[in-house]
Amino acid sequence: MPDVPAWLWITFVASVVVMLAVDLLAHRKEHVIGFREAARWSAVWVVLSLIFAGVVWYGLGANAAVEFTTAWLLEKSLSVDNLFVFALIFGYFAVPREYQHRALFYGVIGALVFRAIFIAAGVAIVSTFTAVLFGFAAVLLWSAYKLMKDDDDEYDPSTNVAVRLVRKIVPVQDEYVGAKFLVKQAGKWVATPMLVVVVAIEAADLIFAVDSVPAVLAVSDDPFIVYSSNAFAILGLRALYFLLAGMLEKFHYLSKGLAIILGFIGVKLILQASHKVISESVPEIPSLVSLAVIVVVLAGSVIMSLRRPPADKEEEQPAVTHS
Repeated sequence: MPDVPAWLWITFVASVVVMLAVDLLAHRKEHVIGFREAARWSAVWVVLSLIFAGVVWYGLGANAAVEFTTAWLLEKSLSVDNLFVFALIFGYFAVPREYQHRALFYGVIGALVFRAIFIAAGVAIVSTFTAVLFGFAAVLLWSAYKLMKDDDDEYDPSTNVAVRLVRKIVPVQDEYVGAKFLVKQAGKWVATPMLVVVVAIEAADLIFAVDSVPAVLAVSDDPFIVYSSNAFAILGLRALYFLLAGMLEKFHYLSKGLAIILGFIGVKLILQASHKVISESVPEIPSLVSLAVIVVVLAGSVIMSLRRPPADKEEEQPAVTHS
């Protein structure tokens, strides 16, 4: 892949900063995000991501654009698991609906920072010790197995180490004060539940990065492609959450689809590592094939979920009687 020109990095950073500023200004007043508003914003983030894929095509070529699109779609599909955790966190801490977007906004800022660190470390390790790709593949295959067997431990915010640490460092009051993190009581600073919620969101994202970063590194080892695709996927995560809020349980086959995708990416990573470490005669899976597999599996899992509702939903439907 050709070297990334400086103007492309500048365009990416400027795009992220402008989008975050526009998003913050558009939601400067706390309010409940409805389905239509979430749908509009989701469409905006998707269109902007595809436009940036076109910019990548112009700057780095068609293969780089395919890698960006594949990595973006992969990260976006894997982030659906985050949505279930966000719902658990909001429910556990009883976050008022009008403050949920602001909590996710702060979570996105932190995720952009921590993903940059994770990706930089991952790329550095892979470039120095290529054989570590086999370890990354093992992580993905194990995650796929757990998802397929529904053996993923349910996330419990109360047991989160970061959340418990915050509560030990600073006292936390029970009431929310808008979107504020800290308030003064009797001359002392006290944390609001909003601070704990954001910490829980950040901690959850770090956990999910263990799967998503190795998965994206299977698509490309270029830091620009990996990070920019992650960033665009993360930026659209808030709108996606509000779009699917209350509908997540309907897509009950989605976890199976994600398991298949993780398993496929794990195999792709093994072939990629074998090609680099063992022999160049070992075939690699092209990025265009990966993109096609991700699209087909995601579409298939969503369609199956809608055509075959969960067993308990089927039982709830009243029987048809004939007179």
